[in-house]
Amino acid sequence: MTKANNFQRIRELNYLQQAVLAAALIERMLPNYGLFSEATEFGDEATLRSALNLCWEKILLPKSKISLEKQIEKIEPNVPELADFDMFGTYPAIDVATALLGLLHGLMTKDEQEFISISKISQATVARFIEYQMTVEGELADNKAVREHPLMQYEIAVLGELIDFVEQMGRITSENVKALKQQVVADGQTNIGLTL
Repeated sequence: MTKANNFQRIRELNYLQQAVLAAALIERMLPNYGLFSEATEFGDEATLRSALNLCWEKILLPKSKISLEKQIEKIEPNVPELADFDMFGTYPAIDVATALLGLLHGLMTKDEQEFISISKISQATVARFIEYQMTVEGELADNKAVREHPLMQYEIAVLGELIDFVEQMGRITSENVKALKQQVVADGQTNIGLTL
């Protein structure tokens, strides 16, 4: 499955399907933030976890009285500044927070573009991680090497499988959302291959 195909397929999903897919991708990314937070004692993963749970709730119950603005206010102080941390883990942590803020904005403004960009953020996290690893190992991390790297191939495959799953969901219910969440964590790793 080529990259363009996945993004094209996401564009063809309806609004709710895109929202559910975006939330599922953030589920895979969120533990990256937890690992960063543990290592640096910066930020509160529970704040992000809680905001993501509320996003799921808002997707399932669009009329619920959840203040997404409040969640954004809670997340913003938990976004690390690159300049403050001299470690690679800062990048995935920023990506998680950025993706989650994008999901919240998308749900508030009904902007599907926000949901589509989350899959791009997830893939960019993977690409940056591969580049970092290859550079550390003294290898040339050009576009082709990154694209053909097993971790990137896996990211693209997982995205394809999640799109398949979401396409088949029909009406979005708490049952099929639960099944989707189980599928997301079934492989026991984050989008950059860290063990959950």
